[in-house]
Amino acid sequence: MNPTCKKRMGAIRLETMKVVAQEEIAPAIFELVLEGEMVEAMRAGQFLHLRVPDDAHLLRRPISISSIDKVNKQCHLIYRIEGAGTAIFSTLSQGDTLDVMGPQGNGFDLSDLDEQSQILLVGGGIGVPPLLEVAKELHARGVKVVTVLGFANKDAVILETELAQYGQVFVTTDDGSYGIKGNVSVVIKDLDNQFDAVYSCGAPGMMKYINQTFYDHPRAYLSLESRMACGMGACYACVLKVPESETVSQRVCEDGPVFRTGTVVL
Repeated sequence: MNPTCKKRMGAIRLETMKVVAQEEIAPAIFELVLEGEMVEAMRAGQFLHLRVPDDAHLLRRPISISSIDKVNKQCHLIYRIEGAGTAIFSTLSQGDTLDVMGPQGNGFDLSDLDEQSQILLVGGGIGVPPLLEVAKELHARGVKVVTVLGFANKDAVILETELAQYGQVFVTTDDGSYGIKGNVSVVIKDLDNQFDAVYSCGAPGMMKYINQTFYDHPRAYLSLESRMACGMGACYACVLKVPESETVSQRVCEDGPVFRTGTVVL
């Protein structure tokens, strides 16, 4: 296929995107900048399905979109090396190309928020990146943004400076080596403000806490991580149960990755 060739499979777009830059921003955590026409269709909270440039690895890897620059047709992805596939991604440099499927997923609902609104962002570890685009877009509308981040330790902290451009940021670490000792609940329980919307992404324990704490909130959202195979909803490898139903299910790749609190079983 010609490097610039693109095609659609239903709503899925395949594109060969160019690597603009890559940097290790924390131990084993990399920020990858890609360029291509697909950026025009991207929304906050979506993800890309990347083909590993090695024939030994057949399954694509889902990576969340951290920030979107439609003017320059560039997007930023932040990922952690978890195995051989992501280790290969970390070797890419400027001028290389990647086979990309996407943008995929429903993304975050950012509608009906303005300068009278206040939102809460809650992120943990490698779940922090998709919240950056949310903060950027809503801050541009005059929305007040409060962010609570949780990490294992000081070395794992990412995107604090970037998110601080858009509002107040609280950082917690499990071992107390940076910020507030403990997890995000230590901060959230003391926040007295009423939030018009809550956006979150993180490890399963954090998502369970957000789901319970904001269970009845009309605009509290969970961006869930899951291992995927096809990435198109056909294989049912990333299925979640729905409350009070034995037959209905939701697929993280197709119906998500964003779900309103109280709508899936965690």
